[in-house]
Amino acid sequence: MAKAKATAFFCKECGYESAKWMGQCPACREWNSFVEAPAAAKAAPGRAVIQGPAAVFASAAEPKGLDAIDGDPEERMSTGFKELDGVLGGGLVPASLLLVGGDPGIGKSTLLLQVCRNMAMQGHHILYISGEESLRQIKLRAGRMGHFEGDLRFLSETNLDVITEVLKKYKPEVVIIDSIQTMFRDDVGSAPGSVGQVRESTNVLMQLAKGLGITIFIVGHVTKEGTVAGPRMLEHMVDTVLYFEGERNASYRILRGVKNRFGSTNEIGVFEMGEHGLEEVANPSEHMLNGRPEEASGSVVTCAMEGSRPILLEVQALVCRTNFGMPRRTAAGTDYNRVNLLMAVLEKRLGMRLSECDAYLNIAGGMRISEPSLDLGIVMALVSSYQDSPISGKTLVFGEVGLSGEVRGVGMADQRINEAVKLGFDTCILPRSNRSAGKNREGIRLIGVSNIQEAIEALF
Repeated sequence: MAKAKATAFFCKECGYESAKWMGQCPACREWNSFVEAPAAAKAAPGRAVIQGPAAVFASAAEPKGLDAIDGDPEERMSTGFKELDGVLGGGLVPASLLLVGGDPGIGKSTLLLQVCRNMAMQGHHILYISGEESLRQIKLRAGRMGHFEGDLRFLSETNLDVITEVLKKYKPEVVIIDSIQTMFRDDVGSAPGSVGQVRESTNVLMQLAKGLGITIFIVGHVTKEGTVAGPRMLEHMVDTVLYFEGERNASYRILRGVKNRFGSTNEIGVFEMGEHGLEEVANPSEHMLNGRPEEASGSVVTCAMEGSRPILLEVQALVCRTNFGMPRRTAAGTDYNRVNLLMAVLEKRLGMRLSECDAYLNIAGGMRISEPSLDLGIVMALVSSYQDSPISGKTLVFGEVGLSGEVRGVGMADQRINEAVKLGFDTCILPRSNRSAGKNREGIRLIGVSNIQEAIEALF
């Protein structure tokens, strides 16, 4: 009898398994994504990894109709952060598996340690497991955050078999795994952090969460491309994926929900890194506009939607004649290619000689926005700097710009206008197709435009 091969090749993007290396994955069509890892051991028939409500054997499996399924919504648990609860759709769902990704040093461990403190003070049983820090190091970091009380325990361990036994013994309500790249199982012969170990570790944690009714947070480090290190299928296995974004040198942090089986996606929470940890920013629009210059050219306020949340942002542009043969262009906080496209529209449709100019664009506050409604704000900031004509600080601009210079309508115009009224703006330049959203709105003058020429005439 032939001996089974000890290793196999796995696609990092989708998890497809192959006996040999291939240049292109036949499942997801990604190139150069195969890595060699130990083949998964075949489990004995009828054997479950854990025993619990979710460990159902084939002999006992019984399909049910929708009418026979208990549809009562489960009570969610508050994390103690309204911003985080909003991203999750109202709080933590019991027996769920959540992935928190972000750059090293951005504040992932700090955020989760504060969540542990908040939930322990509410009377929940919490277990924090670290594979990167000793218990002494955790205590030193916790000492900077203030007082801890309640049923909060810590464990420094990387062996998943040991962790499994601890979870079965203590049965905590919430568990933090920091990080998934440090976890390993003895029966998987590869190093911690490899594709095989991360895949198997996540699978075990998923079964523990569903089988024991435990809510588990797992921390995942990201690559230089901004994706979680390890197989791409890691994000498919978990219930919720949260990304913690921001510049390490800046104080603001953005928690973004990119996947949520129990709520809406693309919701964000805004935090500020302080001396004693992370603090919530209840009104991010007000904070983003603090320090905005008055009567300065190249500055305009626009509104972006993050999920169902409107956020006012300042778009800054600086356009000046180049001293070199090749004009220099930079874009911070938005898509570089989109800025080049909008500059080409201005040159073609309005005759502005931007090809002879350097152009620098920045979204103040450290946020990264890719929404099309930002287009009109970018265009007006470029025109303002090019003409050296300031735009009133009480004017809001939003809308999508097409290649013909037309201004197209955007979604949720009513929420954007409401946010502007709340912060004291008196004028709003918006697409003509969105003009009806606030036709009877008091306290603000709405100017609908159909192209960028009309927008320029309304502002300058």
